Amino acid sequence: MRNKIDIEGTVERVGEPRTVNLKVGGTTEVCDAFLVDEAGEIKLALWGEDIKKVKNGSKILIKNGYTNTFKGEVSLGKGKYGEIVVKEY
Repeated sequence: MRNKIDIEGTVERVGEPRTVNLKVGGTTEVCDAFLVDEAGEIKLALWGEDIKKVKNGSKILIKNGYTNTFKGEVSLGKGKYGEIVVKEY
């Protein structure tokens, strides 16, 4: 896991939101997408209200994000202390 990542790119292939159970109880929505830049692409996990902030083709900046490995696949998230800045919707 790597923390404090700032990365800018274009959102592509936004999937359908799905409901997941939280470890602390309750549920929330999560959606997978891909963030693409000149270096390549990475899976992007969008949670809760962040799902509504972006669409295919949105240009975004993730501040203070992190990477995580789940089922052998690396993904990017903004986490509790990160921020998604939409530069172009």
